[in-house]
Amino acid sequence: MNSHLVTIREKSVPHIGLADWHSRVNKLRTVANSRRNDAFDIRHSSRTLRNETKIEADWSNYESNEALSGRIAEVNRWRTTIQRTFERIQHEVHLLKEESASTERELEAMSTPLTVVAECLTMRDSRLGSELTNDDADIELKKELELVESNHKLLRDQCHSAWEKLLRLEEIQKKIGIALENQAKAEAIDVAQLDLNKMSANISFKIDPTRHPKNSCTYQSWLQSTKDLKQMAENELSDTYSIRESLFVGREKARNILISQQDRTEHTIRKRIFQTQRARNELEWQKLKMQEEMKRMFNEIKNLEQSLRDKTDALKLAETRLENRTERMGIEKCLDEAYDKLCLEVTAIRTIRRSLEDRIEAARTNYNLLEEHEQKINVDMNNKQHSLMTDIKALDLRARLRVGEFAGTESGPSIQTERNIKLTKMEDEIPKN
Repeated sequence: MNSHLVTIREKSVPHIGLADWHSRVNKLRTVANSRRNDAFDIRHSSRTLRNETKIEADWSNYESNEALSGRIAEVNRWRTTIQRTFERIQHEVHLLKEESASTERELEAMSTPLTVVAECLTMRDSRLGSELTNDDADIELKKELELVESNHKLLRDQCHSAWEKLLRLEEIQKKIGIALENQAKAEAIDVAQLDLNKMSANISFKIDPTRHPKNSCTYQSWLQSTKDLKQMAENELSDTYSIRESLFVGREKARNILISQQDRTEHTIRKRIFQTQRARNELEWQKLKMQEEMKRMFNEIKNLEQSLRDKTDALKLAETRLENRTERMGIEKCLDEAYDKLCLEVTAIRTIRRSLEDRIEAARTNYNLLEEHEQKINVDMNNKQHSLMTDIKALDLRARLRVGEFAGTESGPSIQTERNIKLTKMEDEIPKN
């Protein structure tokens, strides 16, 4: 008899255990999480890629526009520069054709500056010791000498070479005209390209747009060629300016530039006088301080020697005490505390004496060095005094260059000397006659 109240029919499919069920759920959850993470990474990387590509494309377009703008500005700048050079060439050609005479009179006027500069250099070469330096005054004097000689040579030579320069100027003028025309066309093309954008109607794909155009050159070659053209024009203009100035400014420029150089030279001489005077005053102050220090050092040496004599007496006292205590008899001749203290006193005083002797030796050495350096300062002060007088005499020599300024006035070499003395603030330094 069947004891079950209910009959249960089970599927014939094998049942899985609870552990396998939990494992399957965990596996599905893990796979789902992995798939969601992968999807998130893809979405995130896609969004990043979209942003980066947009930014990169926009920046590329911006940089291209900036490059075009910079190129337009550069071409315009060079075109403007070369245009000015072209106009200067035209102007110089016109002036050079008009200037061809009136140069010989200035040649005779160059003899006085040549003589004065040579005498000033000879005068300043008589300085003594360390004052015989290649200072700014010498440099300016030599520049002035070179300027006078250069003007003399230009006034003599440039008249002959004027017509040759005209041929070269006309040739460079033709080259610059062609370059200006090409630059204007290139600037117009680049401006048209800068006006284009991705919404323009006349843009399309092109066949191999990144190819090197035929007969193209590198930017460095273009820049060097432009600079060479500009430099060639400048070189020609500099020569033309020199030729024209030798014909016209030989009467004006040679005078003005020479006066300017003479003023610069006199300024450097006065500046050198001031520097020498300041250095001499500094040396006087150093000498005074060194003399004071030598006095103090001498007194210190005497004090050290007195201290050494005192320590000598103290050492004699301590050694005498030790020696006299050896006369004790019997068991009383013991190494007591007094013996120890006396021995320590002898050792300490001997150490002190050695320190004092070393310090006295160092002080004497320093005193000798101070004395030796004082002699050097005296020699240098004498040299600087001689240099001051030399530079003042050089200023007096240069009064001949200002002959035109003295005409119709009471000023002369003596008045000029007083002016130089006042300008250099030497009233109290120069001995009265």
